[in-house]
Amino acid sequence: MRSLNASFALIAILASATILSARPLAAQPAGAIAGTVTDSSGIPVLGAELAVDAAPGRAFSDERGTFRISGVPLGAHVLRARRLGFAPFQVGVQVSGISEARVAIRLKLLAAALPPVVVHASRMSYTGRLAGYYERLEKKSSGYFITREQIDQENPATLGQLLGHVPGISSLRGRAGITGVRMRGRKCWPLVWIDGTPMPADEVDLDSFAPSSIQGIELYLGATTAPLRYIYNRDLSSCGTVLIWSRGPDTDPIRSSPTPSVDLEELLAHLAVYNADQVDRRAKLDTTVLLRLTFPPPLFAARVPGLVIAEFVVDSAGRVENGTLGIISSTAPLFTDAVRVALQTASYVPAIKDGRPVRQLVQQRFQFDFDHQVNP
Repeated sequence: MRSLNASFALIAILASATILSARPLAAQPAGAIAGTVTDSSGIPVLGAELAVDAAPGRAFSDERGTFRISGVPLGAHVLRARRLGFAPFQVGVQVSGISEARVAIRLKLLAAALPPVVVHASRMSYTGRLAGYYERLEKKSSGYFITREQIDQENPATLGQLLGHVPGISSLRGRAGITGVRMRGRKCWPLVWIDGTPMPADEVDLDSFAPSSIQGIELYLGATTAPLRYIYNRDLSSCGTVLIWSRGPDTDPIRSSPTPSVDLEELLAHLAVYNADQVDRRAKLDTTVLLRLTFPPPLFAARVPGLVIAEFVVDSAGRVENGTLGIISSTAPLFTDAVRVALQTASYVPAIKDGRPVRQLVQQRFQFDFDHQVNP
């Protein structure tokens, strides 16, 4: 009998232990590390790898150089940053549960970059469906303009919210929940045009257009200030005119930001490709051959300067090797695309080592600026 009772007791203890072990362990308190990665001059660095000694995951810096690593145990840690072409970097970070730890990382370039290529634009010839919009945006002789860059920066939830911030424009909710606008001193609705096509002469629900789908907006307050082709007559245009231009294949980059399809670090490790400090004569742009690099029309019209820092391999024939182009930093995708297209036919003087041409990894800046003669 005692033996039977002892067996029951043992079973009860084992069952209790099983239940306890099945309960999930309390989650360990954790925090986060966030910050920015730039080069020594403060330009954001894209694609830098960030890792923490005690965290399982890793992060990569985005186009703005920002990053965030979550799930980091509380306490003191070492944050490491690395990117091809830059010296590795590490810094101590104290993580608490109160707020995320903030870190600003500046990476040092290992070798000197090639001299920058500068595009000084003085004039632009616009073509296509948005030619008129770009011409008026560049001149800004009348009307109020909202560019794609402004829309993306504000990132409004609705078009009514965006227009409500424009001086002299008020946003309101009309019948059936329609969102419309009124221009300064007027109680009637303005005429609305979409990509050059007039909407019905009635209140238009502007919130039916997603701000993220709009390339640009023109607002004209008076009956005669709008471009001539967008004036019905003075009576219909007396309440103002709104011209909305949509985004499309002709406003966006052909491709997303390029990334190398080959392992450049492995090529460098096996001396299949050399760094600038490993060659006797560095690769350089062949200035006797025209580089077909053009200023993107939408950004020229909006008076947006730009910068792209590209990284690629110049092969032994002086060409940019396929699959090696990567972007270290860029201020706009359209600038990136312009550089990508130009490098497809670019000509370089190859690097020399031990008397023969060799493949070299290079970094080069491409700047887009305006001549002083251009009227703002």
